[in-house]
Amino acid sequence: MRENALNTKTFNTMEFHKITHKLSSHAATSLGTAKAAEVKPSGDFEEVKLRLQATDEAFAVDRLKGGAPFGGIRDIRAAVHRARVGGMLNPSELLDIATTIYGGRRLRKFLETMDEQHPVPRLLSWAELLSDNKETEDRIKSCIDDNAAVMDSASSELSRVRSELRTGEARVREKLEQMIRNPSVQKMLQDALVTMRGDRYVIPVKQEYRSSFGGMIHDQSASGATLFIEPEAVVTLNNRLRELKFKEEAEVEKILRMLTAGVAEIEEDLLSDVELLAQLDFTFAKAGLAREMKATLPKLNDRGFLKLKKARHPLIPLDKVVPIDLELGGSFTTIIVTGPNTGGKTVSLKTVGLLSLMAMSGLFVPAEEGSELCVFDGIFADIGDEQSIEQSLSTFSSHMTNIIGILRDMTPKSLVLLDELGAGTDPAEGSALAISLLENIHRMGCRMIATTHYSELKAYAFERRGVINASMEFDVQTLSPTYRLLVGVPGRSNAFAIAERLGLPRAIIEKARGQVSDEDQRVETMIASLEENRLTAEAERHSAEQIRRENEELRAALSAERAKLDEQRDKVLLKAEREAQDAIAKARREAEEIIADLRRLAKEEAGAIKDHKLIAARRRLDEAEPKLRKPGAKRPERSKAEVEPGDEVRVVSLGQKGHVVEIVNSSEVTVQLGIMKMKVNKTDLEVIKASPQKKPVQQVAATVKRTRDDNIRMEVDLRGTNVEEGIMELDRFLDESFLNNFAQVYVIHGKGTGVLRTGIQDYLRRHKHVKSFRIGAYNEGGHGVTVVELK
Repeated sequence: MRENALNTKTFNTMEFHKITHKLSSHAATSLGTAKAAEVKPSGDFEEVKLRLQATDEAFAVDRLKGGAPFGGIRDIRAAVHRARVGGMLNPSELLDIATTIYGGRRLRKFLETMDEQHPVPRLLSWAELLSDNKETEDRIKSCIDDNAAVMDSASSELSRVRSELRTGEARVREKLEQMIRNPSVQKMLQDALVTMRGDRYVIPVKQEYRSSFGGMIHDQSASGATLFIEPEAVVTLNNRLRELKFKEEAEVEKILRMLTAGVAEIEEDLLSDVELLAQLDFTFAKAGLAREMKATLPKLNDRGFLKLKKARHPLIPLDKVVPIDLELGGSFTTIIVTGPNTGGKTVSLKTVGLLSLMAMSGLFVPAEEGSELCVFDGIFADIGDEQSIEQSLSTFSSHMTNIIGILRDMTPKSLVLLDELGAGTDPAEGSALAISLLENIHRMGCRMIATTHYSELKAYAFERRGVINASMEFDVQTLSPTYRLLVGVPGRSNAFAIAERLGLPRAIIEKARGQVSDEDQRVETMIASLEENRLTAEAERHSAEQIRRENEELRAALSAERAKLDEQRDKVLLKAEREAQDAIAKARREAEEIIADLRRLAKEEAGAIKDHKLIAARRRLDEAEPKLRKPGAKRPERSKAEVEPGDEVRVVSLGQKGHVVEIVNSSEVTVQLGIMKMKVNKTDLEVIKASPQKKPVQQVAATVKRTRDDNIRMEVDLRGTNVEEGIMELDRFLDESFLNNFAQVYVIHGKGTGVLRTGIQDYLRRHKHVKSFRIGAYNEGGHGVTVVELK
């Protein structure tokens, strides 16, 4: 962006520095804070797109992970520069370098992991440029602890010197403690303790015993009553400690210089890493600001189009700000806002300008999703009272000076914001000058929003193509502005209405109305009519929305009631079906007992009872058992064919299958349901299979292959059947085999997927005639056959 198109004055006018201050507070490091304070909008469309992409990625990370890790990262640039010119770094500086290297590596790994879960290509491209330098980090951490102290293990010489030093200090303290425990010495001491002055161990001696207490005086108390004396007995020991201290310092300096040299070798990597870390922290700070402001990612264009949805001024608290809706750069490129003071015109101007600056800086904007902003090559503003006492300029002169500068620097791709255009001079001349300026800027093709009090500008906006009126809504009833921007509706002065509401005599108001020209009266009347129509339309829209909401609520309530009724119906049907099943189950148990008695008699009477009769009876009982219909399941389509005796049918209300026995009358038939007969209405029947006398529709059904003829054999072939069909056939086969006193039979089910074999073997475990079963041997068919031993 051109420097003169967006200078400090523009920032100050829009209060952009307050946004950067908020942004800085979200930075995790001093690097990010500095970067945030220096942020500037860009006029390069592609650059702004990349900035917003990075912010969007950071916002996603912030939403999913709560932010990125920046712990341990420091601004190490000064230390690195000193290392490069040969200076020696202290332990704290070296520790900061080590933690920064570690922090960068951890951040890179975090973003790499994040990219696998949610792509963040822009952030990852920066993170991948971070150097590793783990060797330097490890070397520093092996010599310096977390408290920035050089460790004994930094070198063998340092370890030896410090060991001697600790031993020497212990000997000195021991010597002195022996002295202070001596009663003859204690009376000469101010306190029985060992202390230090400088790096020498001393004891506090009373002033009056100085002559009788040998040694070197290193200090005295403020009152002079106490002397801190190093006894002659420990002078030699203290001197040795002093020598060891010098050796320790020399060895520490040697270690620090070695580590500093290692830092100097990777100086370029470290400086590059610092810039990348600053950029990443700054980007996540933008995400944090977006979260605080409840801001969204704006659409972006470079064709001069603005569309703001519920846009809020970011510096006004959420509970007080009034959102604005505005579109500029489509069918019109200039908006002229009229209306009374304190109505919010200036705030609306600043909202448009500030949100444009934020978007061009890569920041989200406090507006609803779908808002669109443009990348301008310059944003120019003349807002507020610019009167300068020092320059002896009037308000009008100050405004004109600013506008002249705008006219000089603007381009067709600029945004121009003018507040109180033409104010501060004679109304007639001011309005004429304002119209001329608007026409000049409009012809240039700039996007412009201007505010004014002059009614002449309302007529200009009405007549000029590409220019539209707007106003700030004012509630005459409460005598207060609502701060809503109304595009397409010119503002009213409301002076007469306000005066009348405040109690000014009507005679004075009417006389004042007579002083207003007929043309102005017509304009005010037209505006009042527009305002009335707008309010009516809004009221009707609100009413329509209320009706729509009520209809939606009613539809939801009806749907819930219908679902409830369906559920109740299903419960009733399920209860009826269960009762029917219980009744049939009872009959089945009784029949089973009868069959068991018949089998017993058959054994005793040598087969006098025919087997096929027993099997037929069992089959009828199986078919009579009802199948429960699941709640909510759709009922099958009913057959419309006429029923005749012998037809296989389903009683829909019960969900049971049976056969038509006879036709009772035109509407009822008798149906055999297992062992029961009942009269059923024809409308409650569904034909499943026509009687043999009819020509039924060909139906495809699974068939069970049996490896036997009409004579009873010792094997059954169930291959090609499903589990349910196979179990039904197996049950009949076992009954037949039991009645024929077979000790062992073979069930052929094949290998396949094993589903049929598993189902059959589960059934065999529960069958009362089965003593045991096993998989067939190799010569019996292997896993494709189950050998069953009967009781």
